[in-house]
Amino acid sequence: MPKSAKLKVTPKNPGFQGAPSTSSGQASDAGVSVPIESAGLSHIDAKGNARMVDVGHKPVTAREAIAEGFISLQPATLRAIADGKVPKGEVLGTARIAGILAAKKCGELIPLCHPLPIESVQVDFDLPELRVDGDEPVKLYIKAVARITGKTGVEMEALTAVSVAALTVYDMCKAIDKTMVIGQIKLISKTGGTKGLNSNR
Repeated sequence: MPKSAKLKVTPKNPGFQGAPSTSSGQASDAGVSVPIESAGLSHIDAKGNARMVDVGHKPVTAREAIAEGFISLQPATLRAIADGKVPKGEVLGTARIAGILAAKKCGELIPLCHPLPIESVQVDFDLPELRVDGDEPVKLYIKAVARITGKTGVEMEALTAVSVAALTVYDMCKAIDKTMVIGQIKLISKTGGTKGLNSNR
């Protein structure tokens, strides 16, 4: 890889004040230049163009990824979900199927993801207990586990499953709750590859 190759990052926020320009070209008002070899971006070639990573040389191993996130909502909304009284229909079953379908379509949704024949996707929900007199927003937690025997990991599939499941809960409940917030979608663990992540809690 050429030593002179640079990755130029230009801030989109017009109010962003970049670092002063230097003779080394590390930063300027137009953005920040980062040597690609030091950035370690496998999805960028020597010319700074996006590319799909070649995984043909990698060994086939059993891989698993776990992701989670939450959607905060009003206690009355959670009660409506639990009691099956949301006007749009059964929320958690719909969100579970949506998350599974999204994981299967991950390679079509995210441009540089590999289309993978995932073997298993599990989406679960953790409903908090409600206090009788509680009126503060509560968090409905969402967890996804994706598995495959292949040459690359399924962390993006797990993250996509959580994201779309949360969006589906939002869509199903938006008519009765305008305060919902989706947050902290993150990878918890991944196993089976050379760069595992045991826990990110």
